Order: sequence, then C-alpha cells, then structure tokens
Amino acid sequence: MESRELKNIQAFLNCLSEGIVAYSTDKRLISNNAFMQLFNVKKENEKAIVNVLKKHGLDKMLNNESEEEKELYVGDKQVKVEKMNLRIADKNMFSVMVFKDLTIKNDPNWKINELKYSLDAMKDIVDNAYQGMVLVDKEGRILKWCYEKLLGIKEEDVLGKHVDEVIENTRLHVVVKTGQKELCDIQRIQGRDMLASRIPIIQDGKVIGAIGTVLFRNIDEIRALAKRLEMLEKTVDKYKNEISKMYSARYTFDSIVTQNKKMMELKEIAAKAAATDSTVLIQGDSGTGKEFFAHAIHNASSRKYAPFVQINCAAIPHELLESELFGYEGGAFTGAKKEGKIGKLELANGGTIMLDEVASMSYSMQAKLLRVLEEREFERIGGNTKIKIDVRVIACTNEDLKTCVKQGRFRKDLFYRLNVVEINIPPLRDRMDDIPVLCDEILSQLVRNMGFPPKTISDRAMTALKLHNWPGNVRELRNVLERAANMSSGNLITLEDLPDYIRNYLTDRETEVDKACLRNRVIDAELKAIMEALELSNGNRTEAAKHLGIHRTALYKKLKKYGINIKEV
Repeated sequence: MESRELKNIQAFLNCLSEGIVAYSTDKRLISNNAFMQLFNVKKENEKAIVNVLKKHGLDKMLNNESEEEKELYVGDKQVKVEKMNLRIADKNMFSVMVFKDLTIKNDPNWKINELKYSLDAMKDIVDNAYQGMVLVDKEGRILKWCYEKLLGIKEEDVLGKHVDEVIENTRLHVVVKTGQKELCDIQRIQGRDMLASRIPIIQDGKVIGAIGTVLFRNIDEIRALAKRLEMLEKTVDKYKNEISKMYSARYTFDSIVTQNKKMMELKEIAAKAAATDSTVLIQGDSGTGKEFFAHAIHNASSRKYAPFVQINCAAIPHELLESELFGYEGGAFTGAKKEGKIGKLELANGGTIMLDEVASMSYSMQAKLLRVLEEREFERIGGNTKIKIDVRVIACTNEDLKTCVKQGRFRKDLFYRLNVVEINIPPLRDRMDDIPVLCDEILSQLVRNMGFPPKTISDRAMTALKLHNWPGNVRELRNVLERAANMSSGNLITLEDLPDYIRNYLTDRETEVDKACLRNRVIDAELKAIMEALELSNGNRTEAAKHLGIHRTALYKKLKKYGINIKEV
C-alpha cells in the first residue's frame, strides 16, 4: 500500500468516535486517536498497539479470519470489541477491530443530559411554537422547563422542584411510576382546558424520567381546528371527485367485444403493454375503437387510480396547442388568465395522457413534445421553472405515421419515440365475423341507456349488414343500429328498418341471384332440346336444325358455344 493511501485512511479513521485498529495484508498496523485515548497510549507506534492488544488478549482475535465480538473492561470502562474484515479498492484487505465505550451510554444520567442538550437545541423552536414542554427525572423533579411563554413562569424559578408543585393537575410524576404513556389527555391549567401528552423515558427497561407537552393553550382551539379540517376535507373530496369524473378512463379490455383472431391478438399485446410504462402508438381508421384500447391500457396499468387525460391535437388550433399541453404563467401572453393555467401534461402527472390525432401536430410542436418525452420535464409558457412529470403517453392516429414520415410531415425521431409498442387496429370490413357480436353488444347498450325494449336482428337484416363495406367502421354500425332500433316497431329489427343504402345491398344481390338462376334454367332447357334433336336425327345436324325450327348455321353456333362435338352422319 502506498504511503499516500495510508495517510488518507489514517485521516479518515481519526474522524471516527469509536476506537479503531486495522491490520492490512501487507502487515501494516494502524490505529486512530479514539483508540489511543481509550487505552491511554501516549505515542502511536505498532509496538505500543501490539502491547495493548496482547494485554487484553486481542492479538489472536486480530489475526483470525473469522468475524467475532467480545466485551472487556479497560479500567472502569466497559468496552465492546467487534472484529470484521474490510476490503478497500478490491486489492487491500484489512482486519479491523472496533472499540465502543458502553459505560457512558449505560448511565441513566447520560440519557437525561443528552435529552436536556437536545431540548436546549430546540429551545428557540419550542419558545416560538404554540406549545410547551417539561422534562422531569425519575423522582418527578423538573430538569428542563419550556412553559415560560405558556404559563408565565420562568425556568430558573422551577428547576429542581417537584412537578406537581408547579403544574396543577399534572400526572407526570404518576407516569414516571407507572411507565405508561398518556396521549392527548385534557388537562385544566390556569382555568383553561389544554391538550397534554405525557411520555416516559425508558432505559434498559427502567423509567429514568418523563416528558410532558401541551399542544394547545385552550381546548376550544382544537374544536376550531377540527371544524376547519373537516371543511377542508370536504372541499378536497369535492374537487377530487370532480377531477376523477373529468379525467378517468371509462373502458376496460372487457369493453372491447370481438371474436376476430387478429383483434384477440391485439388485446393480448395491449394487455402486456399495460403492465409497463412504455409509450404506445395506436393506429387505425376513424371509428375502429382506438379510444377503447387507450382507456383499457390505462385501466389495466398500475396508473389506473391516477388521471387519464385526453387531448385531441386536431381539434385545437396549432397556436393554442402548446398552452393546452404545457400550460402558462399568469400574463404570459395577451388574453392569458391572470392566475395562469395548468397544462394537460401536468394534470396527467402520475397517470396517462392520450394524444389523439397526433399526426396533425405541427412540426415545431412535435420537436417540443419529443424533448418532453426524452427529458420528462418542461416549462410552462412564460415560466422559467422546470416541472418534472411522470406520465405515460398513448398516441392515436388514423393516418399511417410511416407514410407521414416519408412525406416529411412527421418527425422521424418522434415517430420512433412514440412507436415503442405499436397496435394497428383493422377496419371493420376486414373482420366481418365481429358484426354479430358487435350488434348484440350495441343493442344491449341501447336497451340500457335509451330505454329501448330488447331487440334482435332478423337473418335477412344481418345478411345485409354483412354485405356492407362499413367505411365508418364500428361508429357507423352503432349509428345504423340506433336508427334501426328507433324505426322498428317490435322486438325484431328487420331489413325494412335499415337505411336504404344498406338494404339495397341485399336486394341487388338477390336480384342478381334470381337472374342467374333463370339464365341457368334456359341453358339447361336449350341443351336438352339440342341433344334430343340430334338423337332423333342420328347426329345429322341439318335434320336436327329442322326439328328445332332453327337455321343450320344457328345450330352450329350453339354446338360450338356448348362444346358439343358430333360428327354429321
């Protein structure tokens, strides 16, 4: 070990109050000032240290590899010795002995004196606080008095007196005998009811004193404070309920009704993402249910009791979006509120923020959002204080962000920051197998929310719904079913209750089927007549044409059309 390292270690050991002896692997033996004072060693050298250790039978303990401890007496002092092994900088190993003087701390008077010193340090606080404090010994005599401001009695006039001679109705001397604390007890002093607490001081199972405190000069102050607290609690609860209603997620994964394989896979991905704080990007056509997924992810996460804040980036003018997201200080710009405004990001702190139609965000705003996502802090408009946030971001869009990046309308770095977990919701036209279950769920909601009688859908109406292309996705389906529920007179929604543009899909298809059916019957009848005529004429085409009543050339064309190849006899 270099001498410089040894000096640093020596300087560190001298700062400690416990005695220390350390023996290094390169056979260096060092001690600190506390050890020298404890064992009255006049001059520090390795020989003097070894002599002390041998005198008390500790030399073998220092050389042992095991860690152990023992107690010994140095004169009238009780000393606890702890042996441990310590490695420094992965190369220097020390066997270290720590010597702790237990004599002072075992003295009950030391405990009381320490408490008096602590109370002296707190005197300014106690004297200026709306309370009082007194310390007594095990005989109930006053050692420390901090009631001068409260009771008008000076400390020098009461020190050493028994507490019941000074404070009326006190029970501190009783607490010293019983060792039982008494908290928040009403005590009448100088004609006023005060709230007093009495706590025993116990050392090694024995009561060595007690502390008495008064928290209020008059019990009426407690009643007034209780009323204020009750009023504040009611106000806080009111605002909490309002905020909870305003910023809460309504849907769960159970709200996403599907039997489509692809949608089931997306629900599993979303559920796994909910278990983390990763940013989620949800893409899909308008009306596919992006909002349902965002709500469900929040409700399935550890943030479900925190705010869920939504902001539609397309519905807010570009110049106002920054103030909506980040908020502003009072007077930050013309028209700003004097008291300022908290932004959506700050409202969502601890919870989730849903950025809907994020692709419509301006390029400059995208740069500011990226900075917030990277640094997890921002400043209000007109402010200069950094606001730390813990927010989970869910971005939604009905555009393909990759295409927007290629077109230069969306920042590539922000796209990669948002696209941690990607969920692409297929349009309804690509999952027609979901239409029956969606219809059942939507009709059930209409029955609950709008008071309709229970409704079912006829087979022909369901067929028409499955034939429609649904450009408006689930939102369009919900509107169509609500209209049909209004139009239907009974419990059955029929084809006639659907809008014309959906009903026509089925009628047009049925007409096409009917026409195809008639055409096939005509062909079958014509083929049968031709074959019978050829059979009667023994394959003579001219005779067969006469039997059919058509020209010979016309027969040739029909034979060619139907692929009939008969050699003329």
